[in-house]
Amino acid sequence: MANVPTPEELLNIDYSMPQQGWMDRKPVFEDGNFCYPAKPEIIEEIGFPNPRVWSPKDDDWKLPENWMEILHDGMKDRLSRYRSFKLFMDICVRCGACADKCHFFIGGGDPKNMPVLRAELLRSIYRKEFTTAGKILGKLAGARPLTQDVVKEWFYYFYQCTECRRCSLYCPYGIDTAEVTMMARELLHLLGIGINWIMEPVRNCNRMGNHLGIQPHAFKDIVDFLCEDIEEVTGIKIDPPMNEKGHEVIFITPSGDVFADPGVYTFMGYLMLFHEIGLDYTLSTYASEGGNFGLFTSHEMMKKLNAKMYAEAERLGSKWILGGECGHMWRVINQYMDTHNGPAPFLEVPKNPITGTVFENARQTKMVHICEFTADLMKHNKIRLDPSRNDHLRVTFHDSCNPARGMGFFEEPRYVIKQAVRNFFEMPPSTIREQTYCCGGGSGLNTDEIMEIRMRGGLPRGNALRHVQREHGVNMMSCICAIDRATLIPLADYWAPGVGISGVHELVANALIMKGEKKRTMDLRLEELPGMEGE
Repeated sequence: MANVPTPEELLNIDYSMPQQGWMDRKPVFEDGNFCYPAKPEIIEEIGFPNPRVWSPKDDDWKLPENWMEILHDGMKDRLSRYRSFKLFMDICVRCGACADKCHFFIGGGDPKNMPVLRAELLRSIYRKEFTTAGKILGKLAGARPLTQDVVKEWFYYFYQCTECRRCSLYCPYGIDTAEVTMMARELLHLLGIGINWIMEPVRNCNRMGNHLGIQPHAFKDIVDFLCEDIEEVTGIKIDPPMNEKGHEVIFITPSGDVFADPGVYTFMGYLMLFHEIGLDYTLSTYASEGGNFGLFTSHEMMKKLNAKMYAEAERLGSKWILGGECGHMWRVINQYMDTHNGPAPFLEVPKNPITGTVFENARQTKMVHICEFTADLMKHNKIRLDPSRNDHLRVTFHDSCNPARGMGFFEEPRYVIKQAVRNFFEMPPSTIREQTYCCGGGSGLNTDEIMEIRMRGGLPRGNALRHVQREHGVNMMSCICAIDRATLIPLADYWAPGVGISGVHELVANALIMKGEKKRTMDLRLEELPGMEGE
């Protein structure tokens, strides 16, 4: 892990603009300010070009001899296929509305992390290669020639963008800079330039169905182990169906919920809820991942990795899909799934078998978010809750970027939390809902070698969290994203020590009154509930 300054040192940010023009300033690669390149055997296995050993600190990045032609043709192809890409290249007037909206600029002060200028890194090449004005006027028209230094600059800055889309919220023309980042990364991948923290999960998911490379028997062993913990807490034995045909619902969640702390407690919450309501469902060791790191590599890979969910639903004969708490999983589902992998005529419009509610919003994808499902159960009084079990927690909610700005998913998680806890506090309005700040490690940047960059990017969220910690004694931040549940732990430890991180359904399960349960004295983390230690 890279050395990270103290919060006091990191807050000494220089926002002054450099005297040198942005086209003339080149990034300096040093340990701690770049992600490690993908390993050649991983690149080769998943069919990406130019596998090799290289380092961003090297002068020679071992690019293909015809690298300029590859990039030109790649950009031309994408300009013809994606109307939004050409639109975003053409319509920016550099008004600056987005300039101070990026968490990486706020936390670091580098002007090239202003969304408008980060997009110019790519747009300037577009002008030179594909516009008459750029070809004739060059720099006067905001154009510049394509050089290896430009390629290095793309790698440096487009991997300091988490594709959170906060900047797009403020753009008067609706330019989605995250889409610009996606195109830039696709172009870099044509040269074999990618990071291992993204490409290895892609390889694992391509080979074994999930990002962590959990094999089917290990997946089942982990679920069995978590069920043992559930039995210790509740006295109730749960035996989740696995790879079974003929169940009404197939449940798919990010693999981080099955394997990583604190996601496992959220997963335990799912299992407890399903058992209590008698849901007719199955898990799958093939579709053991709802997340999709293909979103950070190429549209083609995103489509391929997403296909397993429909394929498994059809194989098992399920009627509809229920999805767990995840960020980019739901952005892919909401924005891309129907056009990439749909329609799915073998599935039905989801209907809650407990309440009878038809989820019309899922008519296209046939997939329902777990918070929608649980909120519906609560609204119809189909589960019993004792929120006093969470009285030792003072909770706030982090709107994960992808469900928030990618889905407009604001009310259901809050409704669920407020039924499960009695002490809930919002962070400042300018930091939540549509305006929410990123965790600083999304889009595959949640890797330890750039911890300082992550903490800088996490400054706005950390500042808002520290505010409610001081004002209201908040000691738990809940979220609905598996990556957030991992990245927010070091962020909270750094900016607001003493605040823990949880998923929403961990809170639900702690409050859930199950038929036949023993007296609860522990929460899902096997920690004693205050006031019940001696019972």
